[in-house]
Amino acid sequence: MVHGGPGVPDYLAPVAGLIDDLCLVHRYDQRGTGGSAWEGEHTIARHVRDLSLLLDAWEHDRVVLVGHSFGTNMAGYFLLAHPERVAGLVQIAGPFLDPWREADRAAQRARRTDEQQSRLDVLDAIESRTDAEEIEYLTLSWFTDHADRARAWDWARASARMLRPVNYAMNTQLNAAKKADPLESHVDELRERLPPGAVIIGGAGDSRPADALRRLGTRLNCEVDIVPDAGHHPWLEAPDQFGAALRAAVERQTRRASRRP
Repeated sequence: MVHGGPGVPDYLAPVAGLIDDLCLVHRYDQRGTGGSAWEGEHTIARHVRDLSLLLDAWEHDRVVLVGHSFGTNMAGYFLLAHPERVAGLVQIAGPFLDPWREADRAAQRARRTDEQQSRLDVLDAIESRTDAEEIEYLTLSWFTDHADRARAWDWARASARMLRPVNYAMNTQLNAAKKADPLESHVDELRERLPPGAVIIGGAGDSRPADALRRLGTRLNCEVDIVPDAGHHPWLEAPDQFGAALRAAVERQTRRASRRP
């Protein structure tokens, strides 16, 4: 499993719990986050190599990759570099095919009150936030990811408390690397390397437009499953529907991989 961010530690334990009776599941903190403390320059190539070395350490020649959010980009770059090691691919809430950023920003702004947006702007301008300010800043930044407005704040606040400290240098460097070599410019290569049965799963209530996932699915000739009433973390808002879609995709792809000579 390849978590998103970039710059936060792994948070995919609830997703792993949905499929760990079907197969062995590995999760890891990406270089520079959580238990993988490190300082240095972050590049796509370095993180792709990290994952390759982890697969060697775990003694897996081929795996089903499950990426979430920015992790879907990392999984895509890994597929481009090492198609022989990817037996299956499940992409959750990404990657998004342009244009999508303007719609995402508009949806996020619409979900914040004027007071919340003003406070977010104030916190964003603070160079060194206190711990309480950082939790507030992340909560204001993340609660718009959720479609369930009644629970969005509590979910975001729980994440803000758990997924710290954020490695902002890593976030800046990897987002810049993604823009310099966007995954969408490699769609034809991805389609050629895509393993059979690959699936994209998204939430209809994500601030990021589901149509951007559908467009990518069409370009890749890949199944796209949009879960109603779910946001950027569909396992929270629609655990039964999301779990069924994830389990079906993983079971199908692991079964196919096991039959490969």
